[in-house]
Amino acid sequence: MSLRCGIVGLPNVGKSTLFNALSNAGAESANFPFCTIDPNVGMVPVPDERLDNLSELVGSAQVIPATIEFVDIAGLVKGASEGKGKGNAFLSHIREVDLILHVVRCFDDTDIIHVEGSVDPERDIHIIEDELILKDLESVEKRVDNLKKQAKSGDKAIVAQLEIVERLRVHLEEGNSARTFDLSAEQRELIKELFLLSSKPVLYACNVGESDINSGNDYVEEVKKIASQHDDEVVMFCAKIEAEIAELDDDEKEMFLEELGVESGGLDRLIKGAYAELGLITYFTAGPKEARAWTIRKGTKAPQAAGVIHTDFEKGFIRAETIAYSDFDELGSEKAAKEAGKMRQEGKEYVVADGDVMLFRFNV
Repeated sequence: MSLRCGIVGLPNVGKSTLFNALSNAGAESANFPFCTIDPNVGMVPVPDERLDNLSELVGSAQVIPATIEFVDIAGLVKGASEGKGKGNAFLSHIREVDLILHVVRCFDDTDIIHVEGSVDPERDIHIIEDELILKDLESVEKRVDNLKKQAKSGDKAIVAQLEIVERLRVHLEEGNSARTFDLSAEQRELIKELFLLSSKPVLYACNVGESDINSGNDYVEEVKKIASQHDDEVVMFCAKIEAEIAELDDDEKEMFLEELGVESGGLDRLIKGAYAELGLITYFTAGPKEARAWTIRKGTKAPQAAGVIHTDFEKGFIRAETIAYSDFDELGSEKAAKEAGKMRQEGKEYVVADGDVMLFRFNV
């Protein structure tokens, strides 16, 4: 499955600098608002030491990591939902992403302009959230008008949907996001086609100064407090450091991070945060031709995991030959794992675990 993350935030909070560091795509980055107009898109490989190690153990000719698509969406401002700052175009790009990566400025620097005149994470977050809610309210009001006309026929399904959408409108009018609207799974399907912006899961990325990369600061604590209300993930990074790291080779990068006392770069932390926020895990396939990482949601059963590779694998699923990565790594090969009784034959009800090394048997 492909994962698409939309990078949003106010102008000059470090979105494009972060995007450049993530993808080396060379997005324009400058100290003035609306530098990014059309969204920049970059495909970023997911770093995973397990995959690299697995390929060495198996002797794979090719290594294919999982990927995340990052979309650098231009800075939003107050009034974006009304079209200010090209807001309508910017907001439309958010509809297409799986996860909102909300970059929040958590550093002081008089040389870098803040569009609101001061650094205030709580205010900045609410500006973005309010614009998403207002845009959703516009969509919901249109749907209410259409459903009212259709409900005149007396169709019970239409009447039931109208009742839900009218409740949603009140919820949004009170300044609440769509993702906090209490609905059953079945009812949520009725409003899914509205593609509500404020229903998207959010990962907060706190852009801090170099001196705060390990300890954080009061601004970060403000963001964590807000994120805790919805159990959202929070990740710290320093855009300036990430820009420098992006120019280094692997050995130099490792030395640089050691000097800073940082275990991993911002990319690693952001991807881990995105996976956690969306409930994603990784399984592997490995052979002489290639070692490959596959992304699935937690709770996915073996046939559906096989279907990520090809729909025929799911349709004709027979069984999955499975080895936990830790066992494969310890024993060194598929043969050794099999001889040690660590290869399992799993059927249709098996729930795939993170790090499983799998071979699917199927018949079409």
